Order: sequence, then structure tokens, then C-alpha cells
Amino acid sequence: MKIMVTGTAGFIGNHLAIKLLERGDEVIGIDNLNDYYDVNLKLARLDRIKDHPNFTDVRADISDRERMEALFKEHQPQRVVNLAAQAGVRYSIENPHAYIESNILGFLNILEGCRHNNVEHLVYASSSSVYGANESMPFSVHDNVDHPLSLYAASKKSNELMAHTYSNLYNLPTTGLRFFTVYGPWGRPDMALFLFTKAIQEGKPIQVFNYGKHRRDFTYIDDIVEGIIRTLDHVAQPNPDWSGKNPDPGTSKAPWRVYNIGNQSPVELMDYIETLEKFLGKKAEKVLLPLQPGDVPDTYADVEALVQDVGYKPNTTIEQGIEKFAAWYNSYYT
Repeated sequence: MKIMVTGTAGFIGNHLAIKLLERGDEVIGIDNLNDYYDVNLKLARLDRIKDHPNFTDVRADISDRERMEALFKEHQPQRVVNLAAQAGVRYSIENPHAYIESNILGFLNILEGCRHNNVEHLVYASSSSVYGANESMPFSVHDNVDHPLSLYAASKKSNELMAHTYSNLYNLPTTGLRFFTVYGPWGRPDMALFLFTKAIQEGKPIQVFNYGKHRRDFTYIDDIVEGIIRTLDHVAQPNPDWSGKNPDPGTSKAPWRVYNIGNQSPVELMDYIETLEKFLGKKAEKVLLPLQPGDVPDTYADVEALVQDVGYKPNTTIEQGIEKFAAWYNSYYT
């Protein structure tokens, strides 16, 4: 298939593009190479795929309406995976406008491109952050998610609502994936694993928020990519049993779905750090700090809907995943 993937210089988008190319798909990759974090890392990711004959590397910002209209018209993708977004919970407190421009206006341009060019299926990144103040564990797509704790979370919830509108009005199949703390080689430098590793290797203290009492459903990148591809191949369908009298938040009478995509096995932050120390062969000096504004104490994914619909089954343990990340980090930075 011809698949448009936005965010191909990003962590998840780059890994996804590689897997799609390996199985014979044509990938139209879009990225604006913004400087939210190290652009050289993004360029190094692109170096892994830039010479592939079925990869087209496009430099564009999804919030650029005219450019996106032209790209959809030129390339006519059959399916689209939107992973381009302004990420980060804490940064959304510092720079809220970036989230509206990329995550709201940019996503609208993606929806319009799909609508006007007969795209068969749009899969897009949502986030576990949408669960916000919800304390019912594990988080289920059938739970209400109306109490976000950051503008980042609100923007991702908005994406789900916008997608539902287009699925309903234009019969556009859309699927949102609520990612749960993705980690692995080539990861994002603003994520905890990357920050911890860098500090430990440099002999500097690490900041441990919520006094280390966080639990996170850490999910290895290969398991995430497998779930995205299975979902992309499984075009969203209406739920024939959906009722407006007892509405299910996770499905619809329109061709719209949202899924959790996580490891379904939350880990305490201190255990995560101990595993990292083991594979780096160094102990971390820890600075214990309170919970940060916008953060949620725990995440825990109920992925049963994804298991039932596409056979998703994460199989990478924390030990396996951190060992692979540590090996990559040491080879890339030394």
C-alpha cells in the first residue's frame, strides 16, 4: 500500500516507517524537523531510511494548510498514520500555543486531507494522558475521559472528538491509539529513560518525581509498532450494538475506534531505575521531588479491546527493553 506517515523523524514514526518499508509498503514520510529536541538525532533516524527506494522524505509542517492539501493531492495515499504532534506534558504548560498549532490545527489538516482524497483508514496517535484525573485501574477505553490534567492531554482528547466527527459526517474510518509510555532505542531525549541514562553516564544526579512512587505502563517500541500496523490493517468499523441511550466511549455507530496500546503490566519507577542501573553498571544518585503539575501518578492499560480486534500481544519485558536501550545509547553516544 501507499501509506502517508507523519512524524517520520520522530521516535515512533521512524520505527514504523522501517517496518512498513520492510514489508513492501510505499511510505510518504512527512516531518518538519522542529527543534523541540536534538535535530541531529532526528536526522540520524532519517538516515536509516532515506535511501530506501520506496521512501519519499518530505519536509513539511502539518499545520501548514496549503502544503498539506497539496501533498495529499500529489501523493494520494491509501492510508495515513498521523504521529506528528507536539509532545510532552510539562512543555505544554510552558508553551501552550505549540500544542494548538500542531495537535489541533495540524490534525484538522490531516482529517481534511483524508476526507477529500478518499483515504481508506486514518490511524492517529492519542495518549494515555487523556485519562487525566481518572483513578480507576486499569484504564479502559470504555471509561469516561473528560478530566484532562494538561493541555497536551486535552489536545489528544480533542483529536479523538474531531476524528469522531469526520467518521460520522464523512464515513471516514479513524482509529486513535492511546500510547502508554513508549521507550526503546532511538527514543526521545525528553523522556525519563533517556534523561536518567544520560545523567547516570555523566555522573550527575537524576530527578525522581513523586518521590519514585509513580507506576508506568512502560511499552517497548517494537510492541507499539506491531500494534500500529495491526490496527492500520484492521479498518475501523461501526459498532452495530452501539446505543445513544447508553453510549460506549470506546466505540461508535460511526467507523471510529480508540484503543489503549500498552504493556498491560505497570512498573514502579524505582524498579525501572534499578533495572537501568543494572545494565549501565552504575548506581544513580537520586533527587526525590514531588509530583509535577499535569502528571498523573499511575498509568495502567487495559488492552483487551486491541487483543480481541487485532490480536495484539506485547511480549517485551522491562529487562529486555532496557537492556536494548542501554546498548543502543552506549553505541550511539560513545
